[in-house]
Amino acid sequence: MKRKRAPGSLAHGRPPHINKPTATLSSKATRTLIRSHHQLHKAHAKALKEGDNLEASRIEEQIEKQGGLKSYQHASIIGQSVARGGDSSKTLLAWLKSELPQTSPGSPPLRVLEVGALSPNNAISTAPGYAVTRIDLNSQHPDIKTQDFMERPVPLFDEKRFDIVSLSLVLNYVPDAEGRGDMLRRTTEFLLQDTPEKESSFLFLVLPAPCLTNSRYLDEKRLGEIMISLGYMRTNRKLTEKLIYYLWKYVPDRTKGSRRSFSKTEVNPGRSRNNFCVVLR
Repeated sequence: MKRKRAPGSLAHGRPPHINKPTATLSSKATRTLIRSHHQLHKAHAKALKEGDNLEASRIEEQIEKQGGLKSYQHASIIGQSVARGGDSSKTLLAWLKSELPQTSPGSPPLRVLEVGALSPNNAISTAPGYAVTRIDLNSQHPDIKTQDFMERPVPLFDEKRFDIVSLSLVLNYVPDAEGRGDMLRRTTEFLLQDTPEKESSFLFLVLPAPCLTNSRYLDEKRLGEIMISLGYMRTNRKLTEKLIYYLWKYVPDRTKGSRRSFSKTEVNPGRSRNNFCVVLR
């Protein structure tokens, strides 16, 4: 009998961080650093998985020379700065205004869990009516808790759960396909389970567009099937040149009898496609 695979820590295979990032980066340099970091991160995780410690150490040294995780986070913060129009929570806020009922004065704020938070000053953090809990593997600010989402204790009651979970450019950072499936499944445990019909809880998901538009193993249709099997219903979508944004409404009753597994299956053949994939056990 095959043992059930436990959800892995996000920190597994995550590269080291030692050097301080440079103060400023151009737009081109920002994109190059982020792209290079992701490529090295995937190679590092692969080497660890295959037990090639020598190759893993070599890649670690290369990552350290580039400034490590802090340098990557610095580039990501710049990329999401107001000056570059990169705050994805602006899109989330606009969608929530139409999806959630207007709260009356004195009503409790909507609870948001922002995974992979980079700044406590983004749009949703400063908007009235929201209480934001921010976590990241390597916090760069005292208002962001250093925590691995995959190791965060699962709340037992709705009083501790959230109205919104945000995964903005987080899922693509997970180094393996099964880990991504585990993360998507785990989000359902942090959202409200017993909500009146007039209320809903949501998952905000942002990915690099090529993860869905140019992957041989994942497209929007297949992602939709995965999300439906978890109890999600898509309410909003936006595609730009570089990113794809989604808002998924969580409807727990939809999971009854619909839970499925999704293996690594080719859906878009082609030599020039990437290998981004989500596996759901």
